[in-house]
Amino acid sequence: MSEKIIGILGGMGPEATLDLFYKIIKLSLAEKDQDHFRIIIDNNPKIPDRTDAILGTGKDPLPELIMTAQNLEKAGANFIIMPCNTAHYFISGIQQNVNIPILNMIKESANYVKNIYPSFKKAVLFASKGTYKTKLYNSFFNAKNIEILIPTPPEQDKIMDLIYMVKSGILSEEMKSQIMKISEEQIKKGAQAIIAGCTEIPLILKNEDVKIPVIDPTNILAKKAVEEVKNKK
Repeated sequence: MSEKIIGILGGMGPEATLDLFYKIIKLSLAEKDQDHFRIIIDNNPKIPDRTDAILGTGKDPLPELIMTAQNLEKAGANFIIMPCNTAHYFISGIQQNVNIPILNMIKESANYVKNIYPSFKKAVLFASKGTYKTKLYNSFFNAKNIEILIPTPPEQDKIMDLIYMVKSGILSEEMKSQIMKISEEQIKKGAQAIIAGCTEIPLILKNEDVKIPVIDPTNILAKKAVEEVKNKK
């Protein structure tokens, strides 16, 4: 049986798509070109803003998400991964319109935290307002007896600003220092881990920046994709 082909439903945003692609490359442990996995990427930045849609201020992204997923299926992908947390709100609608599986990054992240840190009871979520509103993380993490802590509204505004700055190509030490300050406040409230619940967050907050683990769902998704390729079934 030929090796499975990974499909990346990307463009939300392009930096996050690049980050996922790079992580898969690093996890492949390849010694030559031919050892790498075949990956088909549809980097579609024209997908309408997911948060705006969820908050009722923007266009529905589902038709564009479905079309992009179908492109990947037609191109030969055996399964799909999406480096966008908020887009997972639309995952069932996308899945109904393709015949290949879509791996759920949020579900995989909950499984990972429970397996690696079984004693953890509280994790703070750094995410877009769309992700907070849909409570995407709460359902999967609460099922594992992990409480999701939510930053205050002013902190959420600051996180949202930082996300859009990364999307516009800005990365700075000042941005890192702002997110580290919010992190310290969450640690005081009992957070045992920080979930980088927007794919732009790991680009400004690293594990070594804070004294509790930073859970990177993009990296977890990359690992799961590699496992899926290696699983010959």
